[in-house]
Formats: sequence, C-alpha cells, structure tokens
Amino acid sequence: MAQIHHFEYGAITPTVSYILSVLGSLLGLTSAVRLRSARSGGERFWWLILAAVAIGATGIWSMHFVAMLGFDVDGTPIRYDIGLTVASAVIALASVGVGLAIALLGKSAPRLRILIGGVLAGLGVGAMHYTGMAAMRLRGEIHYSGREVIASIAIAVVAATVALWLTLIVSKPIAIFGSALVMGVAVNGMHFTGMLAMSVTPEGEAFGSVEGATATNLLVPVGAAVVFAIVGMGYALVSAPTEEDRDAAEYLRRRIENRTAAPAAPAQPQFGGQPAGQQPPNRSTGRGTLGDASWTYRDRGRQ
Repeated sequence: MAQIHHFEYGAITPTVSYILSVLGSLLGLTSAVRLRSARSGGERFWWLILAAVAIGATGIWSMHFVAMLGFDVDGTPIRYDIGLTVASAVIALASVGVGLAIALLGKSAPRLRILIGGVLAGLGVGAMHYTGMAAMRLRGEIHYSGREVIASIAIAVVAATVALWLTLIVSKPIAIFGSALVMGVAVNGMHFTGMLAMSVTPEGEAFGSVEGATATNLLVPVGAAVVFAIVGMGYALVSAPTEEDRDAAEYLRRRIENRTAAPAAPAQPQFGGQPAGQQPPNRSTGRGTLGDASWTYRDRGRQ
C-alpha cells in the first residue's frame, strides 16, 4: 500500500477547513433565523437559498476542498476531474437545501420533518464526499474500508440532523456561534473519518499519465467563489431588515395614520389675531407630525 499523508502542509489545511465550516454554519444558522421570521413566501425562499449555500456550499463542500489540498500519496501526482468536482458541489448544495426545506417549511410534526430532512441531507453529504473522492485521479488503485465508510455516513446523517434541529431552535447570537462551532467539528469529523477509509495500491509508470486539473488550478476559481459567496451573504444579512426593524416601521406608520386621521379642532374665538388661550408655538418643543419628540419606539408599551 502507498503511504498516504492527510496533513501534507501541517495544521494549515485542517485549520482553514474548520474555520470555513464554522463560518458557513454561522451564516447558515443566521439565515435560518431570518427564514423563521419571514412574512412572505418569497422571503422564505430567499433565506432558504442563502442557508443552503452557506451550509452546503461554504460550510461543507469548500471545507472538503480545502482539506483535500493537504492530501498526498507517495509516488504519484494527484489530479481532479472537473466535472465530478462540480457535481460534488451541486450534490452538497441540493441535499442541504432539500433537508432545510423539509425541516423549516412546515408546521406539523417538526421532529419527523427534522429526522427525514436530516437523513436525506446526511446521505447527500456522504454522496458529496465520495463523489469528490471519485473525482481524484492518481497513479494507483483506490480502495475503501467498509467500516469507515459506514461510520462516515452515519456521522454525516447525525450531524445533518443535529444541524437541522439547531436551525429550528437557536436565535440568540451566542447560541448561534456555539452551534456553529459544534457543527464545524461534526463536518470535519465526517470528512476525515471518510478519508481514513481510503487506501491506495500503487502502480508503476506503466499505469500511464495522470490527467486532470491540479488542486492549485482549482484553488483560484473555488477561492474566488467562496469569497464572493461569503461577502454576498454577509451583505444580505446586514442589509435585510430584522423583525424589530419591521415592528418599529409598523409602529411609526400607525402613529402617522392616527395623527393624520384625527378630527380637526373646533374653531376658537379670535382676540388680537390669536385664538383665545393659545400661546405662540414654541419651536424648540420638537412637535411635528408624530407629536412630542420625547417618545421613542422603546416607549411604545407605555402609549
């Protein structure tokens, strides 16, 4: 058997892969919180797509790709089939999206929906991993140990189920951050368990040339796509109104409507050009369309 190295560059690749999985999980869980508070089908669909991209593409697939940068086999170059590599990314995105849709877009039997969605998403994540491994080309024959393969798929199913459960219960920033840390451990655990299942029987030069793209060739487009996705999702989360923003806007709208709909005050007798009993307006009081400016949105409960 050929000697396999999972950490060719030391701790750099596993560290970066863990950070990506945590960041993707963090963005995905935050998008799921926004999805739960969405008020229209269009908004729910938008946040579902963002959550699937964050968890499936950024948190899972890009983590897998970065971890593979540190993978090496003695005596052979490693190349990747571009078509299968892209297919693995699509599988991760689609499977996580389906799992999120089942878990989040419904009201009845939440536990059953989480279980079904978690199984489907977990199987999809496992399919993503082994599709990505099938894309690998090297001078040798690849074998897998059934026990480790089953263990990696079981970890993927459990991790996906827990992730879907978290998308339904977490809402506070500290809880989201802690959940993302746990999800990062689960995703990386699944990947490296699957990698332990692999062994390579080396072949000599007679095996032929190894064709395909190198990891370095793929690094630039994949890195650019990941950065673009993270920046875009971050901007969407920051710019989209929160539930409190909507409540504040609705509160202001009601006050304006009530103010403008109030009946006009009856005419008062005039003395010296001014209504009786009325003092000249004090411009420093801050009165306007909404009344006395001393109130705030936080004081709405005392109105």
